[in-house]
Amino acid sequence: MFSSPLVVQIPPSMQMTDEQFFDFCQVNRDLRIERNQFGEISIMSPTGSETGNRNFNLAGQLYVWTEKDGTGICFDSSTGFKLSTGAERSPDACWIKLERWNALSPEQQQRFAPICPDFVVELRSPSDNVKPLKEKMEEYMKEPGVQLGLLIDRKHRRVYIYRPGVLEECLENPATVSGESVLSGFVLNMSKVW
Repeated sequence: MFSSPLVVQIPPSMQMTDEQFFDFCQVNRDLRIERNQFGEISIMSPTGSETGNRNFNLAGQLYVWTEKDGTGICFDSSTGFKLSTGAERSPDACWIKLERWNALSPEQQQRFAPICPDFVVELRSPSDNVKPLKEKMEEYMKEPGVQLGLLIDRKHRRVYIYRPGVLEECLENPATVSGESVLSGFVLNMSKVW
């Protein structure tokens, strides 16, 4: 496993189209692949078992709330989204309001949907450096439609809360984290994530 993402720089003359990048990701399904706004490709190995379990617990809690709430849909860490900058990102878990999702064409929904989720979560793996994850969260917060983001740092038991146009907030070892008004009634039980 890579200790940090492998970054592949592609010469401008060889940049992949959106369709080619989608196909590239499909034939390399065992890897988590993202592309930044400059066309650099980050290749990340699958997570370790413990991190995968914690991410599943996080996504499971979001799924249960989403099914009860009914106002949006949630996605797992293998889902790619095309941001307004041209970057393709895959949050560890996320949620989109139904009205925004339904405004996309069926073709857009089939590929890397050209939308930034309303709510995004990134879970720090033990080998991750927190700085690039914070930069990714800041990138999300500049996107149209995003309303709330959580960066969960299990190593230091911190949750960084991101809101557009506001400085990050850091919670030290919280027992729970609220979805605020964005995900009304959603409360993330951190004992299942730590």
